[in-house]
Amino acid sequence: MLARVEKLNQHAGQLQVQLDYDGDRGVYWAYMQPSPRPCFNVQLLSELHSFIETIRSGFASRIAHAPGVRYGVLASKTPGVFNLGGDLSLFRSLIQLQDRASLLNYGKRCIDNLLAWHRNCDGPMTSIALVQGEALGGGFEAALSASVLIAEESSRLGFPEILFNLFPGMGAFSFLSRKVGRRTAEEMITSGTIYTARQLYDLGVVDVITPDGTGHAAVHGFIDKHSRNIAGRQAFERARNAVSPISEEELMRVVEIWADTALKLQERDLKVMDRLIRAQSRNIDQLKQSQASNVVPLRA
Repeated sequence: MLARVEKLNQHAGQLQVQLDYDGDRGVYWAYMQPSPRPCFNVQLLSELHSFIETIRSGFASRIAHAPGVRYGVLASKTPGVFNLGGDLSLFRSLIQLQDRASLLNYGKRCIDNLLAWHRNCDGPMTSIALVQGEALGGGFEAALSASVLIAEESSRLGFPEILFNLFPGMGAFSFLSRKVGRRTAEEMITSGTIYTARQLYDLGVVDVITPDGTGHAAVHGFIDKHSRNIAGRQAFERARNAVSPISEEELMRVVEIWADTALKLQERDLKVMDRLIRAQSRNIDQLKQSQASNVVPLRA
């Protein structure tokens, strides 16, 4: 099945997830490359779901490649950005239409992916997030859902949703409170602060911090160390999730609160959302220009 997915990836130019299977280490990489903005649009969510289901079904049926998938890594191909979070343009449209069902459907897609990733795809695998650059809102939630969060020094992570009277509704509090406690989780979510990777490492949110440009080497280094005692370490990861379980029901109740809150946003809140949408697009244009000229852009 992995071979079939990889073959499809090679011939479909419009895909938003690039897959790479490292058979020597047993690592299955998923590189996000969404368009036009690096956010969780519906197509990206669908492709990530397929990636996760490939791993889960392999564990269930014990197909040829399944025993070789020992680590899954979520990373990004967008320079300077891991993921900027939810599809704010879509949110804006659905709020205007007062379309609660579609907001709930979007949230359900998100939590299905994040919960499976948090559970290591229900198999003998360790999920890893490699953050190189900005991870905001849902992007931060995706990174938090992994068993291991590795970040490069200049990465910035945070939840800006409070700026437009909303909150991150796809698992932020569930993942954070299990990891660093309720008080720290509440402060991080309600303050709107954007943190450096170093600050989050000191708080215990980031598990491994590494100099810029060494993210992949850090992943390999972590895997080399982890794999020496892989059976015991993965058993502990299962035990950790058993002691502090996160259920679909818990996440979905929060999604419902998030959707109902979104539908009540005022015009001034939507204007802030519009500014963030423009800022996302402007930053991506700057990143593309800097990549072409090899110049680091100024942040908006």
